[in-house]
Amino acid sequence: MDEMPQDHRPATSLRVLLAEDQGMMRGALALLLGMEADIEVVAQVSSGDAIVDAALTTRPDVALLDIELPGMSGLDAAAALREQAPDCRVLILTTFGRPGYLRRAMEAGAAGFLVKDGPVEDLAQAIRRVLTGETVIDPALAAAALSAGPNPLTPRECDVLKASADGATVADIAARVHLSESTVRNYLSSAIGKTHTRNRAEALREARQQGWL
Repeated sequence: MDEMPQDHRPATSLRVLLAEDQGMMRGALALLLGMEADIEVVAQVSSGDAIVDAALTTRPDVALLDIELPGMSGLDAAAALREQAPDCRVLILTTFGRPGYLRRAMEAGAAGFLVKDGPVEDLAQAIRRVLTGETVIDPALAAAALSAGPNPLTPRECDVLKASADGATVADIAARVHLSESTVRNYLSSAIGKTHTRNRAEALREARQQGWL
């Protein structure tokens, strides 16, 4: 008697890498996507630092990345994949539909950006669409990004704001980013002005809310 095939997938299954730090969410997504006849989840990782190595090992067609991951962020990983695994299309899937994140994702070479509250059928269809060369973006987020405009902060202003996150002193920040204390004060003052806030804590909060950091 012939053995039953172990997998009924077509020979052209779409290979997906899934990066999500929450174990329950990662498992649920893998299970739901695995129920699609033409999709196979070939790798699951919980940290950003593991994404590139997993992609080089398993050669996925699409990398489905969360943004806020331990180690390397999903946005930084997207840029790294563009350099090291250019055949892998990147689809960002995040809880945080922030306009700045969308802009940064597109600059990093992502082919799509979706928020997690949509049905899995839409996600599966997005995976198929990006492989045909389409760019897939959540419509509401696209509209918000257009109205929000570009990030007004310079890379150095972003660095200084991020270094101030734990209430560090100006001297601490200066040591972390290798700048003088007077330069740090200037960057903080400029960031506060550009974010239309009253202090560096508010500037940091606003920059994070917009997805600029």
